Amino acid sequence: MVSGRRILLIIGGGIAAFKALELIRAIRAGGGAVTPVLTAAARQFVTPMSVAALAEAPVHTSLWDMTAEAEMGHIRLARAADLVLVCPATADLLARMAAGLADDLASTVLLATDRPVVAAPAMNVRMWEHPATRANVATLRARGVTVLEPEEGPMACGEHGPGRLPEVPALLEALAAALAAPRRMAGLHAIVTAGPTREPIDPVRYLSNRSSGRQGFAIAGALARLGARVTLVAGPVALPTPPGVARIDVETAREMLAAVEAALPADLAVMVAAVSDWHVLPAASKLKKDGGPPTLVLAENPDILASVARPGPRRPRLVVGFAAETDDLLAHARGKLARKGCDLIIANDVSGDVMGGAENEVVVVSADGDLRLPRLPKEAVADRLAGLFAERLGV
Repeated sequence: MVSGRRILLIIGGGIAAFKALELIRAIRAGGGAVTPVLTAAARQFVTPMSVAALAEAPVHTSLWDMTAEAEMGHIRLARAADLVLVCPATADLLARMAAGLADDLASTVLLATDRPVVAAPAMNVRMWEHPATRANVATLRARGVTVLEPEEGPMACGEHGPGRLPEVPALLEALAAALAAPRRMAGLHAIVTAGPTREPIDPVRYLSNRSSGRQGFAIAGALARLGARVTLVAGPVALPTPPGVARIDVETAREMLAAVEAALPADLAVMVAAVSDWHVLPAASKLKKDGGPPTLVLAENPDILASVARPGPRRPRLVVGFAAETDDLLAHARGKLARKGCDLIIANDVSGDVMGGAENEVVVVSADGDLRLPRLPKEAVADRLAGLFAERLGV
């Protein structure tokens, strides 16, 4: 629902800008208000007069409007809306957002806002699929921006593929979801673990794995956007903390278990971290290769998922584990579900490029049956899973 809500609409410079006119009309018909911002490129496709007539509001185009900027107009615009929508979000505009530029009104407003931001991309299919665009989208999603998936179909350039701006009903649905999202899990506490652990061998070496932490960080961000209070227990990764998330950095499995136990009680625990199964009694000084390879004596690490899922007054209402497998995916996942005593297992095949990659394909395994999600960017997987967790919690 957009009734009574104030939408700051940033119109980017692409052929799909004409759809923004229809969108303005639809938002107004639904009882919402639109404050339009046109980029310089957008004015090549739609006129300020047509936008102003449909929005029944002044159109903002310049950072150098001295009347507005005397009152810090870009800050006022950034904070006066309930939501900022970038539509169409061109490849250039997404890149500028990801880089944090602030050299025109649109980019400055986006950098200054503390409101939810939704971006609706529209561009040529090759531009959408380019690694630079994919990296920019991943960066924005990690920061909490809702970047919609473009639709697939014929384009103005004559090519066919993903890159078309979603139709107005889909855009309205995305706006309603973004506006409603912060209330859904309000008052709930979620603990998320992410990344690898490192088990020291000596002062310079360690045992670890290839986990990047991207899926866990994305899930933490998605839960925060749904209004949950999120505690993220992170292994050693080089990722920014998602907005609204409280982060605790650890290295070893035993440190991760201690941090998780200290964060309890919680309503939800999502154990995404790839925890090392073994640790070593570390040497006090760097091991030398004189005399051949050293003998490492391994000891089993604590089972964090099983500990959290153990019945008792501090057990979260919903406990979710992850199963990263290279073969017999569902058989191993179902076995893990039974052994650990958790409520859901998110199974994913990591024999390819999933660990460290930008995309994931998962199967949600539960006693009720399996739910397979298509291969999607990890941020989109996180949004789907966060919604599923909310449903399981009855909110």
